[in-house]
Amino acid sequence: MHDAAIQAATGQIRRTEQGATPVPVVCTFFDEATNTATHVVHCPVTKRAAVIDSVLDYDAAAGRTSHGSAQAIVDYVEREGLTVDWQLETHAHADHLSAAPWLQEKIGGKLGIGADITLVQAVFGKIFNAGTRFARDGSQFDHLFRDGETFRIGELPVTVLHVPGHTPADMAFVIGDAAFVGDTIFMPDFGTARADFPGGDPRQLFRSIRRLLSLPVETRLFLCHDYKAPGRDEYVWLTTVGHERGYNIHVHDGVSEEEFVQMRTARDATLAMPRLLMPSVQVNMRGGHLPEPEADGVSYIKIPVNRV
Repeated sequence: MHDAAIQAATGQIRRTEQGATPVPVVCTFFDEATNTATHVVHCPVTKRAAVIDSVLDYDAAAGRTSHGSAQAIVDYVEREGLTVDWQLETHAHADHLSAAPWLQEKIGGKLGIGADITLVQAVFGKIFNAGTRFARDGSQFDHLFRDGETFRIGELPVTVLHVPGHTPADMAFVIGDAAFVGDTIFMPDFGTARADFPGGDPRQLFRSIRRLLSLPVETRLFLCHDYKAPGRDEYVWLTTVGHERGYNIHVHDGVSEEEFVQMRTARDATLAMPRLLMPSVQVNMRGGHLPEPEADGVSYIKIPVNRV
């Protein structure tokens, strides 16, 4: 088990003209091995909760999984007396394996992702030669979200936004005064996500980011990753729309779409593939499940040679 840095953004009741509106309580678990922030968000009135972008520990050299990061989430949920309604994925991650199926067994919650996961499954199903037994219809997930869909977590209103560009299937979850934006945007001093994966598009990414930055300036943005920009000594995963609009080095107010596309395309050409790309996408396109065991009862991760 490795250590997890935990940051809590404490919720409270905000008074409005319509009455008492709960503010989401967010506790973040940061996995330094994959630079991933997993967020547990809950309604302070009803204690209903969602887990967003969970991490399954994976030792690539040994090919072994473990559950230290996920167990920390279980411990928190049980300690706070939460009822988990959702295990949410902002997209099919290429840098860590999802722990959602394991967490479902321990604390429940329906597994949800964007409806365009089917596009990711179609592309990577071919790349991994997954065969006809691998369903490409999103059926590995309990719910496929569409743009503009709404639901509630307890008394918290949730709106789902389709924000493609990093991948075709990226979704952001706007929960009360907080938005969980996945890999679209990072801290202002680090910039934005890459857009060179299969199905990625820097022009779409720019438009998705500007859509997010059209939310109220005080909206809290909870990010999926942080990489410690040069000159910064600590990990940070919480910012605001206003701060991003003013200071994001890639996409602050005044940066044009063409400027962004040129920058992002040139920058992406210099980036290596994520260290855990092959196991991550292979598992995450299956809803966090390992590939079906072979005749010996063992699951195998395929590495396509000279394909990506």
